[in-house]
Amino acid sequence: MASRYACCMAQTQQPRRLPLPVPDPDVQKTAALRRMKNIALGLLIAMAVVFCLAFAFQREYPWLLYVRAAAEGGMVGALADWFAVTALFKYPMGIKIPHTAIIPNRKDDIGASLGEFVETNFLSETVVAEKLAKTRLAQKVGAWLSKPANARRVATEGAAAIRGAMAVLKDDDVRDVIESMVRKHLVDPPWGPPIGKVAGRIVADGHHHALVDLLVDRSTLWIQANHATIAGLVSERSPGWVPQFVDGLVGDKIYTELHKFARAVQDDPHHELRIQLDNYLADLAQELQHDPAMIARAENIKAQVLGDPEVREVAGRAWETIKTAISDAVEDPASELRLKFTAGVQDFGTRLATDPELAGKANAWIADAASYLVRTYKHEIASIITDTVERWDAVETSEKIELQVGKDLQFIRINGTVVGSLAGLAIFTVATLIFH
Repeated sequence: MASRYACCMAQTQQPRRLPLPVPDPDVQKTAALRRMKNIALGLLIAMAVVFCLAFAFQREYPWLLYVRAAAEGGMVGALADWFAVTALFKYPMGIKIPHTAIIPNRKDDIGASLGEFVETNFLSETVVAEKLAKTRLAQKVGAWLSKPANARRVATEGAAAIRGAMAVLKDDDVRDVIESMVRKHLVDPPWGPPIGKVAGRIVADGHHHALVDLLVDRSTLWIQANHATIAGLVSERSPGWVPQFVDGLVGDKIYTELHKFARAVQDDPHHELRIQLDNYLADLAQELQHDPAMIARAENIKAQVLGDPEVREVAGRAWETIKTAISDAVEDPASELRLKFTAGVQDFGTRLATDPELAGKANAWIADAASYLVRTYKHEIASIITDTVERWDAVETSEKIELQVGKDLQFIRINGTVVGSLAGLAIFTVATLIFH
């Protein structure tokens, strides 16, 4: 027991290992650049030392002439390439020699040339179309959307976008839009002619008969179930001097005749009342379309139903209802809207991935859209490079570029030293063979 306690204490008292710091890429590149510069400088110094020794002892050892020629060529090559590399980024030794410090002095021109190069060679309709054709973007997007997790992610991001839109939209502005749409499409147009046209078509096709049958059936049932009510109405409207039993007889007679009439209308599709009703509805439909007085009456009814306060209230209630319904649906991951949207996204992705015809149409649309964007806005897109480079500080730009490519440029100095040595040796050897 004691040993287990001591073991646990020892583990508890062990110092926590801190995570190793992540190296900064710029720091690493700076160190690598400095190391390559030192190697190139070391080769130059080595060539200078060899040159001095060979020059000093060449009389005693004639073969050192060849060594001196090689060292001399190496120094020339190293110095020339040092000058060329340095002239790209700064003035060599701080001396403002013409055509040096090329990047700081011509930063804007380089940016413009780079932008023009990208615009000409990359933002081309042909290049973009060929790349999209090889990419088969629609199939890849479809395969990604067909996965349930990705479809849910799209639904979640869509819900977030809707919530953001709801937060940005102002209720008064939306109410104004809805109100203007209601006025434009419902209030301002005259009601009479379109209602009359629709009613005329309904009557001509006989579609109103079902409604007439319903009204007749309901009226007959009401009459049948309200004998006392009808008889009471007769008694209330008869003179006071009429005996009560007479009121009862008259009420029963009126009820019987009324019920018989309603049953006749109900049983006979060609009853006179039905024919008169058809004629009345047909005449009303024509008057709503062509009679100014009837059209004016319809407008008065519209004004009473949809006045300014009513329209504003309808717009406000409509927006509140829509906003509440959408907000509740997007907040609840299990809402019918979210589930149907997720299923729709997944189904669309499956169709894109498996239906060659749909994928072909989608790829063609994407290619056309990309071609249009490139054709219309390629100059603006390429100007991003030009404008960005123009905003950079000249010295800082030079330093950043040197940090990125300077290590490789130091190999030019090293190669210049080696090639210069070989060239110096070759030239001296050929000259010695010719003139001796």
